[in-house]
Amino acid sequence: MFKKIRLKKFIQYLALILFPVTINYFSPYLIMVGATKGIVNGSMILFGSLLISSILFGRLFCSTLCPVGAAGDYLCFSNERRVKNGKFNLIKWFIWIPWLAGIIAGLLYAGGISEVNPLFMTETGISVDRPGAYIIYLGVLALVTIISITVGKRAFCHYVCWMAPFMIIGIHIRSFFRLPGFTLTAKKETCIKCGKCNNVCPMSLDIREMVQMNKMTHVECILCGQCVKQCPKDTIDFGFERGKLNYK
Repeated sequence: MFKKIRLKKFIQYLALILFPVTINYFSPYLIMVGATKGIVNGSMILFGSLLISSILFGRLFCSTLCPVGAAGDYLCFSNERRVKNGKFNLIKWFIWIPWLAGIIAGLLYAGGISEVNPLFMTETGISVDRPGAYIIYLGVLALVTIISITVGKRAFCHYVCWMAPFMIIGIHIRSFFRLPGFTLTAKKETCIKCGKCNNVCPMSLDIREMVQMNKMTHVECILCGQCVKQCPKDTIDFGFERGKLNYK
């Protein structure tokens, strides 16, 4: 299991290194520009893929392939403060809903989808291929850095990320239809309530309470495996099952 976690971290590191190549495929702006022209661009394809894949794999993308998440993890050393969950997680929805409405309005304005072009405004396949693109790239990294330093670990993921809602919806779809999926599992009877899982969770979740409630599937859990790695009693593990959704 630990080898798999190390592999995930290596892949995450590569995702961050390749961010200058891939940043356009995560862009919340290019998808809107494409929508007004009736074009399905790379980021629209990615966001749709995240919605579908999250039904089975939750937010595994966030801890494995997301370069912004990788940057947030490497910035945790600058501010290890746990961020607030609960109603504060709704902040990203106040960003996401108007943004999604703008995309839909753009498609309606264009008369619907007329073209699928993954390389829309990324003709070379490389996002940062001109001087102006460096400003956008460095601006995104600066935003993630500032939020991480001032608010706490992975604060950008909690409060700003426009991709997270797609995956959260996917997790709710899985729960509604009681489908099995990749999730944390726990053996409550072996838990000694040491709290090490809480201390290492990059998403500031109350893992210890989740174990006691036997509800290990949480929409903010990114399945990073840190709680699995640090548990001294091997209480927590990964599994593929119909987990009970934890709303706290």
